[in-house]
Amino acid sequence: MAITGQDGRVRYLIIGAGPAGLQLSYYLQRAGADYLTLEREQAPGGFFRRFPRHRRLISLNKVHTTEKDPEILLRWDWNSLLSDSSELTFPRYSQEYLPCADDLVRYLADFQREHALNVRYGTPVERVEKTGGVFLAHLAGGEVVRAECLIVATGWGGPNIPDIPGIELAMGYEDVPTSGEQFTDKRVLIIGKGNSAFETAHSMLGDAAIIHLASPSPVTLAWNTKHPGNVRGQYGALLDSYWFKTLHGVLECTVDRIWREGDAYKAAITYTLAEGEQALLEYDAVIRCTGFTMDTSLFGESCRPELTPSGRMPAIRPDFQSANVDGLYFAGTLMQARDFKRASSAFIDGFRYNLRTMAALLAERYESVPLDRQALPPDPGRLTATMLDRVNWSSALWTQFEYLCDAYVVNPDAGTVTHYQDLPEDYAAERFAEHPLCFTVTLRWGRDRHDDVFAIKRHPTPERAHESAFLHPVVRVWRHGEQVAERHLLEDLLAQWRDPVRHVAPLQEFLTGYL
Repeated sequence: MAITGQDGRVRYLIIGAGPAGLQLSYYLQRAGADYLTLEREQAPGGFFRRFPRHRRLISLNKVHTTEKDPEILLRWDWNSLLSDSSELTFPRYSQEYLPCADDLVRYLADFQREHALNVRYGTPVERVEKTGGVFLAHLAGGEVVRAECLIVATGWGGPNIPDIPGIELAMGYEDVPTSGEQFTDKRVLIIGKGNSAFETAHSMLGDAAIIHLASPSPVTLAWNTKHPGNVRGQYGALLDSYWFKTLHGVLECTVDRIWREGDAYKAAITYTLAEGEQALLEYDAVIRCTGFTMDTSLFGESCRPELTPSGRMPAIRPDFQSANVDGLYFAGTLMQARDFKRASSAFIDGFRYNLRTMAALLAERYESVPLDRQALPPDPGRLTATMLDRVNWSSALWTQFEYLCDAYVVNPDAGTVTHYQDLPEDYAAERFAEHPLCFTVTLRWGRDRHDDVFAIKRHPTPERAHESAFLHPVVRVWRHGEQVAERHLLEDLLAQWRDPVRHVAPLQEFLTGYL
């Protein structure tokens, strides 16, 4: 379909046409950029053709609300990509609260086709090198595509396999049968306690005789962490069955070794919360559900990216660029290192906003197009109104809580405040470090941990807003890149921060103290 520019050169080369590759392609195309997207498979969204195995997404699709504003509706639509088309929204493809992955696959194909994005399918990239400041992507058949900027949006490359002797005997999540009937009357060990492990256990809950989920750490529940990647509430039936003594169990242990004896599997374990107690357990099936990892075999030594300490994803700078390779960027789930287990950069509803910002940063770097900004007077009342308008409306700040921010850079010589939207907060602090005064505005969760997250004692006075447990606005003050103060605004049940006493007056008073 698509061809490269003269001599096989493009300015931007995107590898991968999943949701991230398509979202960035959309923004580059809308800007008239010279780009090409390469996809090894014959259609977009290959990951979602295979996962989740049982086809039910954990990304919410709340169709019915009292809101009509398309921007606010995106807060509860976790699957749509951003575009100017009111027709290409995911709720037009499914009305289910937890939709089927097949609907997302259909949606992605339509998104690419309707926007005529410059994607070449059936084009695997075999190796990437960098020479003379240019990236060379070697394709099957000997073709080479040259690019100034390389964006890797390949998603997870394969399963994360723990270093356990005998782990090769375990069935991988990627191969697990989707029918629980195949485990009828069987004793099953599932290694892992994330959503894929609970999804797998949930599918066989009424069939298996015994299900054990095992990992060294306790279950991390999303309603405790507020992170959508932790174990979600829809899998609570397995936890119920554990406490109701149905023989199913959740084990805090290391699996030291797995081996086969006759028709059974033996697992030697050491409990991590029982003073080193050891046990030998017997199962009819062992399943590995330990997540995914990045495939680094694509990269030659000239552009091999540094990885995070876990080795599962690339280390990135605040602008989504590789920590050690200039001009190499990561998109989609591979851009989560800086908000790992905090915001939503691992998911469509989070990285779609990251990619809108990335497109703007790329245009600034490679096309000399300044970032969008708005000049405001240094008036506390006007700034208060602008900040509250944004937190009451923006889906980017809502979804990318504690990560994306609005920055307000005070320019005392010009007598103005320059407002930038949807920047990573660490990027804003770094970029505006030369300025004597900068405000950032984010939405944040309360940091206090509660024994019972459904019985939280509240203190609804503005002076104790920093004790708010739920999502609420936080304004931080930066001087030359260093945070010097912050102001929390009280949480609100309907997420409407406009009350004159509880929200407006405290924020205006705070800003007045600095302006």
